Amino acid sequence: MPSSATETRVTPPHLTPDAALFLDLDGTLLELADRPAAVAADDALRGRLVTLTHALGGAVAVVSGRAINDLDRILRPLVLPAAGQHGIEWRDATRHRRQHPTPTLPAETLAELDLFVAAHPGTLLESKGASFAVHFRGRPDAARAVATILADAARDAGPGWEVLQGKMMTELRPAGVHKGDGIRRLLADPPFAGRRPVFVGDDWTDEDGFVAVNALQGISVAVAVERETQARYRLDGVAAVHDWLDRSAAALSPTRERG
Repeated sequence: MPSSATETRVTPPHLTPDAALFLDLDGTLLELADRPAAVAADDALRGRLVTLTHALGGAVAVVSGRAINDLDRILRPLVLPAAGQHGIEWRDATRHRRQHPTPTLPAETLAELDLFVAAHPGTLLESKGASFAVHFRGRPDAARAVATILADAARDAGPGWEVLQGKMMTELRPAGVHKGDGIRRLLADPPFAGRRPVFVGDDWTDEDGFVAVNALQGISVAVAVERETQARYRLDGVAAVHDWLDRSAAALSPTRERG
C-alpha cells in the first residue's frame, strides 16, 4: 500500500559515495513553467550537477518525461546519462543511446490532437517523438476535455497506447514502459551498476521510479507532494532539492579527499 504524504516528510539522508543518483527535471531540479520550451538551467544548477557527477564517479542521470534531445537543450553544454520519455529512450555514460521498440501513432489521431489544441487556446500539444502530451497549465478549465480527447485517442490508436496523467498535462504514450524501467536500464551499466539507487521526483509519473528504487533498497524522495506516494522521504520544493544536493556534495567532499 502507498504511504501517505504525511508519512514521508522526513528529509532524506545525505548522499553516500556508493549512491547512483537519478533526478527528475521539471518540478524537481527546475521550477515548472507554463510552456515546456521556456524551461532552462542556469550556471548554478549545471555546476551543482557537475560537482555531484565528480563526487559520485559519474553516477548521476536525469530521468524525465522529456525527450533526451530536449534535456540536452535545457542543460547545454552539460550532457548527462539520461532516461527520456518516461524510460522509452536512454543514454548511458558512454553516450550510447538506445530506445525501447514503440508503435507509431496513426496520422489521423495526431491530426485530431492538433485540431483539439487549436480549438482550445491555452492548451499546447508537445510531440516528444514516441509520446505526445497535451499541456493545459494555461487553460486549467480544459482538464476534463483534455482527459477525454486523449482517452479517445488511446482507444483509437490501439492497445499499444496508454494515457498518463501528470501535473497540468495528460500524455499519450506507448504502453508498458515507465521511469522505473529507465532507472533499471541505467543501473545495468557502469558507473551505475552495483550502486545504491536514489531517485528524486515530484509527479505522478515518478511513482514507478520510486517503486523500482524501493525494491532495490534505495532511497526514494518525493518533492512537494501532498498525495499518497510510494516515496519514503520528502523535500518541500525545488529550492529544498538544491539545498539537499549542495549539503550532500559538501558531505561527500571530505570522503573524496581521503580517497
